Amino acid sequence: MQFRDLKKQYNVLKIEIDKQIAEVIESGQFILGPKVLELEKELAEFTGVKHCVACANGTDAITLPLMAWGVGAGDAVFTSDFTFFASAGAAEILGATAILADIDLKTYNISPAALEAAIQKVLAEGKLIPKVIITVDLFGLPADYKAIKPIADKYGLRILEDAAQSFGSELEGKRACSFGDAATTSFFPAKPLGCYGDGGAIFTDDDEVAIALRSLRTQGSSPADKYDNRQIGMNSRLDPMQAGILLSKFHAFKSYEIDDVNKVAGWYTERLKDLVQTPYVPEGYRSVWAQYTILLPDNETRNRLQQHLKERNIPTMVYYPKGMHRQTAFAHRNLKDDDYPNTNLAAGRVLSLPMHPYLSEADVDMIYDEVRSFLDKKV
Repeated sequence: MQFRDLKKQYNVLKIEIDKQIAEVIESGQFILGPKVLELEKELAEFTGVKHCVACANGTDAITLPLMAWGVGAGDAVFTSDFTFFASAGAAEILGATAILADIDLKTYNISPAALEAAIQKVLAEGKLIPKVIITVDLFGLPADYKAIKPIADKYGLRILEDAAQSFGSELEGKRACSFGDAATTSFFPAKPLGCYGDGGAIFTDDDEVAIALRSLRTQGSSPADKYDNRQIGMNSRLDPMQAGILLSKFHAFKSYEIDDVNKVAGWYTERLKDLVQTPYVPEGYRSVWAQYTILLPDNETRNRLQQHLKERNIPTMVYYPKGMHRQTAFAHRNLKDDDYPNTNLAAGRVLSLPMHPYLSEADVDMIYDEVRSFLDKKV
């Protein structure tokens, strides 16, 4: 069994994926080109956002909008403590300071109350200028934008939606990548929409920001003259081969994969809801289930269950084993565990089970049987 079965997906989509790769090779256009433009157009239409700007990876997709907005030294960028490091690292590498906020334990997304408290603390200290909130749509579920947007407006902050795990999800009929002043996603292979390498994209309705992003992803070059670099940028272009692969996968993704992964989640929840804390999807939300994450009673039970499943060739993952406030890169800031109680609890007790649109009901039954067997014996 695979945690996310990319081989099975390829076998289903092989003819179309191979065709797209062959077309790129035959075209001889290996940097940007028509495949990238086609992908950008389709993704923008799908999300309902005016501009999509593809780039080399998900981390660059977070960094580039911050660059376009002039974020740097002396600025505070707020994000979740319980996520992959890039959400904070992108701000830090530009000289800004990442301010970490605790999470809501039901959704694992950033807590609006903790976010506002963090903003107020920064303002009271008077050392940094609050600039941006990087929301994180964790495990496939959009953050609480109905609560976060008023906070951003109250303090004059931009929202950068980190939708690396939520591309294709919905909140009250709007799709992920449409909730911020700009949004980002990642095409890392294990993401809901992934390529066969690295890739990312940025979404915005702001014409000027879109122009700046296209310049910044190509060393800051001018649209009229690629040898006239009008600002300092980076080399962050999506490979057209990956664009072709994504076009093939995107058609399957929107046609049936989102529906199928929700069906798998339903099988899991129906079976596991009386055994463990299953994922919570608030009314009006639709997840794309980047992960199916259960919460166990304690750290020992989580670790022993993971070992039990491993011995039966059922792969699992812990996302994430510690909050960012415990990362070595932030050790000099002396961030306190007491400020992140929900992150600490989640990090010690979460376990993500195999999850993808090609998982069968028989597979889910087998996983459920092993979870139940372990927990029954433990009791």
